[in-house]
Amino acid sequence: MGIICGIIDDDALAISILQSYMEKIPDLHLAFTLNSAVVAEASLLKHKPDLLFLDVEMPQLSGIEWLYTLTEKPAVVISSAKKDYAAEAFDLEILDYLVKPVTFQRFAKCIHKFEQSRQNVPVKENQTDPWIFVNENKKMVKIETTDILYVESLKDYIKIHTRTRSVITKDQITAFAERLPASKFLRIHRSYLVAIQHIDSYNASVVEINHQEIPIGRNYKNECLEILEKSGQ
Repeated sequence: MGIICGIIDDDALAISILQSYMEKIPDLHLAFTLNSAVVAEASLLKHKPDLLFLDVEMPQLSGIEWLYTLTEKPAVVISSAKKDYAAEAFDLEILDYLVKPVTFQRFAKCIHKFEQSRQNVPVKENQTDPWIFVNENKKMVKIETTDILYVESLKDYIKIHTRTRSVITKDQITAFAERLPASKFLRIHRSYLVAIQHIDSYNASVVEINHQEIPIGRNYKNECLEILEKSGQ
């Protein structure tokens, strides 16, 4: 089932950015865009969006003021350059609050949050998404975190080895590790991060994943072996 979306924002660039993000996710369908909340109720009745991206500071009627006028509303995501309105917005039971400029990764996390809420799955504040998007050749590529075998550092780039392919993207391995479930991945070397569930065997010097031996760094050895021993208990 697709997700019908709407955008209300007086900033044409902000609309363009959100629209480009929506085009990268097949299930999203943009039904309308408006630059004012004054005439927005008619669009809600006509298109019945599932998800609405709403700016706050707009002429005549702010996004927050407009929300107060609604008796029924779709899931609302506030998109604002300021954090000041967050407390009041969440009092109005919005789904999420995006601070401009909105990154694609943050946008994708918001969509995942909506999908969970629609399925009545509780959303934990620190929950990690089951997938991530990375930039490969100027295109955002979706990777399931459970498909990642290990990650290799290549100076200013990383190489993500998955079950089916390898993806090279510009990132630092430490920063990338923060996007993954900490309990599922283990840093075993300054240049390697591995998925614990995909380790086929290990000893004091290497771990083996998919017939590939990956070295355990001297500075990581004690902690690495301790975690691996506990994971087998």
